[in-house]
Amino acid sequence: MLNLHDIQVRRDGRIILALDHLQLAEGQFTVILGHNGSGKSTLMNLIARQFTPDTGRIDLEGKPLGAYSQREFARRVAFLPQHLPEVAGLTVRELVRLGRFPWRGLLGRWQAEDSQVIERALRQTDIAHLADHLADSLSGGERQRAWIAMLLAQESPLLLLDEPTSALDLAHQYQLMALLRELNRETGRGIIAILHDVNLATRYADRIVALKGGRLFFDGTAEQLLSGDRLSALYEIDIELIDQPGQGRKIAVVS
Repeated sequence: MLNLHDIQVRRDGRIILALDHLQLAEGQFTVILGHNGSGKSTLMNLIARQFTPDTGRIDLEGKPLGAYSQREFARRVAFLPQHLPEVAGLTVRELVRLGRFPWRGLLGRWQAEDSQVIERALRQTDIAHLADHLADSLSGGERQRAWIAMLLAQESPLLLLDEPTSALDLAHQYQLMALLRELNRETGRGIIAILHDVNLATRYADRIVALKGGRLFFDGTAEQLLSGDRLSALYEIDIELIDQPGQGRKIAVVS
């Protein structure tokens, strides 16, 4: 469980994120929404421990975030940034193997359990057939699956993903979101992801946290967010809901 209390982040003399209280549960699939500059990435980077707030406190499992060592934190939280680092020369299996570092370190003895975890992560993300391919040679969707397999190999109960669909075409966006939801359901791992697409978010997320102007605008279920007036106020553009053919849910469109 992540708890944020009285958080403020300032840049160039202005407050870019201000949260009185926000609690994020590990077992949920949570999506963070909001327009550009709303504070989404700032919030993600805070809980990923990329920097600390100017004021306030963040607790993980009742313990201050900064009190964890890097390896202790990595055993609890796995983070996939928006801009992925280069992995030139690494095969997919070698990339996924990096997820075991928080458990084995540089000099730790490799165990049979580690190989089992890696192979399971490859199967769960449906890329076992690509295990010996170079990671940089994969398509965008395959590469995202490889990185998510690395997060799964890390065996952290909470996965953080910063705009995981941003570089993918439409088909791969939906495939990736379906995979994340399936992993959430089957493994019990919590997922917190930043998205821009309202319809993707409302289709797959258990919970949506929406930010506006660096403050909490909405926190609830997808069904509760699906209001034309509420979405219009969030994005400051006229949005209406229409029936989706063949589906029991509505979708948001700009009117």
